[in-house]
Amino acid sequence: MGGAVSAGEDNDELIDNLKEAQYIRTELVEQAFRAVDRADYYLEEFRENAYKDLAWKHGNIHLSAPCIYSEVMEALDLQPGLSFLNLGSGTGYLSSMVGLILGPFGVNHGVELHPDVTEYAKQKLDFFIRTSDSFDRFDFCEPSFVTGNCLEIAPDCSQYDRVYCGAGVRREHEDYMKSLLKVGGILVMPLEEKPPRCESGKSRLVHLPPPAVRSLQDLARIAIRAAVKRAIRQEAASGSVGGPRTTPRLKRRRVRRRRMETIVFLDKEVFASRISSPSEDSGCEGPDEEPREGEAPSPAEARPEPPVNLLREKVLGLPLPEPLKRYLLYHRDK
Repeated sequence: MGGAVSAGEDNDELIDNLKEAQYIRTELVEQAFRAVDRADYYLEEFRENAYKDLAWKHGNIHLSAPCIYSEVMEALDLQPGLSFLNLGSGTGYLSSMVGLILGPFGVNHGVELHPDVTEYAKQKLDFFIRTSDSFDRFDFCEPSFVTGNCLEIAPDCSQYDRVYCGAGVRREHEDYMKSLLKVGGILVMPLEEKPPRCESGKSRLVHLPPPAVRSLQDLARIAIRAAVKRAIRQEAASGSVGGPRTTPRLKRRRVRRRRMETIVFLDKEVFASRISSPSEDSGCEGPDEEPREGEAPSPAEARPEPPVNLLREKVLGLPLPEPLKRYLLYHRDK
């Protein structure tokens, strides 16, 4: 499934296309998508397909199409500090983007049926934390992944503000899915599709991680990093450092629309609604807009250099012992 928007040459161009087609509509979701490179969640030999609006599957590893993930992120209405449960968490791509929005005081759990995919997701998460500058630009809620059948979650588990199930859910399991949700929460899932069968044999309850209580030392690190980021933003506002990247948008492309069902659970009643597609205008079906005469962007303008990790530079410049600096940077080498 997918193919709703044109392929991009890189992650930013793919996001430009999704935004132009109204799949990405809010700034928080756009920032999260730009911060996590979709290609990093592909096997190396398949990376050339990462920026196409298509699903990808190799063995048990699966990634939904970008247009699906963007609709899911918009429908979940994520906010900092919320708790999130991803049923069928797969590669961890979606959970990592969600973690950038939830921030350090959120909860981010994933359940995956296949042990090899759980291990794959943990490896990709470790790579993201070690190498991505986005880890320093955002306050990250690190996902926790467990292996098991999402229909066998222990009854004493906590409920969540937001729940997403990527696999098809039968009507007979609808009430079970709602039981995982807090009052006033949002559940996004496809209904009436036949879910994959669990072939593991014996049934085993899935125990999710308990709510974590951060140490005073960890809270101090979060507060110090937040103070440094505020100083960086103040400098940016005064013109001392470069502002955020803006990506040129030259064309409008023909797009196709789909809908995502969202269920809002209020006390003992469920209100089902659909996220309606914006009205299609004739502009989306017309020919590509031509660049203005004499204003063709140079390659350097179209592909600006990646921004410097300002948080890392600031922390390394602080008059602090080296071990404390490394602690503030989560011992990351990059």
